[in-house]
Amino acid sequence: MSFFSYDSKFSQLMIKLSYSCWLNVLWFACSIPIFTIGASTTALYSVTLKIADDRETNVTKQFFSDFKANFAQATRLWLIMLAAGFFLIADLYVCYRIRDVSAGSAAVMWTLVMAFLIGALVVYTIVLIHIFPLTASVVNTDKEMIKNSFLIGTRYLFVTITVFVIHVIMFLAVVFVFTPLVIFGEGLCAMISSFFLLNVIRLCSYDPDEENGK
Repeated sequence: MSFFSYDSKFSQLMIKLSYSCWLNVLWFACSIPIFTIGASTTALYSVTLKIADDRETNVTKQFFSDFKANFAQATRLWLIMLAAGFFLIADLYVCYRIRDVSAGSAAVMWTLVMAFLIGALVVYTIVLIHIFPLTASVVNTDKEMIKNSFLIGTRYLFVTITVFVIHVIMFLAVVFVFTPLVIFGEGLCAMISSFFLLNVIRLCSYDPDEENGK
């Protein structure tokens, strides 16, 4: 097989990189209004999960189709997560400032409050990592999406940590190493993450009755 043939590993890698670059452009453009970030991220993962599963898809058409199909729920979930994130960070900042000027038992109390908030922030991050890939893959209520995102994230902790690290590495690379990597940004993060998330989502959405044709 030729190194540059369509079916070669090199060509497939280049195709996926080009997809991730274009998907990053679509994701960024559709996220500009801020409140649409949830729908945009859900559409992004809907496409990258199909690519990771080797399912042929028209990237642009699929992105906008899933953006529209999941818009209402993904937007509600994003606004919930945005409000919760703002609340947690604001509370952490206030507690830190109060603890900084406290002494004795008061300082200990505020340290414990901060420890609780940091724990809540970890839970929040776990849910945030999984909620949009899950929304792109299964149908459920908002409450169940949030609950299942946490349960899946804690059960498959290695995948959760891996996806988190992928995003951190991309952020650090863009900020401190090579800024033009931003052209791949979230598109490449989602593409790589989808190869780890795919099996998790398959396991969580497995229906033995459907497999047996019942």
